Amino acid sequence: MKIQFDERTIEFNVQYSKRTKISIQLETIGLITVKAPNGTPEEDILRVMERNKQWLLDNTSKLDEAKANAVPQAKEYEEQGQFLYLGKKYFLHELIEVGDASEEELRQKLKKFYFTSCKKIVLERIEGYQKQLRVKPKSIDIEESTTKWGSCHSSKKITFNYRLAMAPIEVIDYVIVHELCHLLHMNHDRSFWRKLGSIMPDYKDKEEYLARHGQHMTL
Repeated sequence: MKIQFDERTIEFNVQYSKRTKISIQLETIGLITVKAPNGTPEEDILRVMERNKQWLLDNTSKLDEAKANAVPQAKEYEEQGQFLYLGKKYFLHELIEVGDASEEELRQKLKKFYFTSCKKIVLERIEGYQKQLRVKPKSIDIEESTTKWGSCHSSKKITFNYRLAMAPIEVIDYVIVHELCHLLHMNHDRSFWRKLGSIMPDYKDKEEYLARHGQHMTL
């Protein structure tokens, strides 16, 4: 589907399922997905998009700018190769044991390091925010994804992208709070953003960081 905002046309996919509300999901690659209850009229979906017009325009513009400026560099899997961890660059040998491992073995060891670190960091950081928001997810998992930093399922299962371990701790906190807020408001309506802003007033700065640097947070 498409919707026209001023001089910009925004395309989005619609996924219908057994749910009660319409939600909008913007992925880091720029894909917009609207999740809607079965049988939702097209005009209802467009009204929700219209209500979120400014948020959509702001964030798609940031993603477009980030893609235009991003020049991903090939990773060097050697002792002096550098990789991000908590927003800072480290030599490979500072993160994992290098030894005589092949490039693919080093890549897998590094990925395992990020998975383990991300899980540990999320579990440490999420507890305080759970108390603030008075929510508790059914489960917390770490996954590999090229499109999203976190997700919250209607079953209250929350997942986080292992690559978050490459981001500064305050950005990790933002993704944690974002997904916890979805336990209260599944879609990105005004109530969701008010709740998110009450816990993290500068959340837009964190969104901008991910839009600008997300493509460099890779293996």
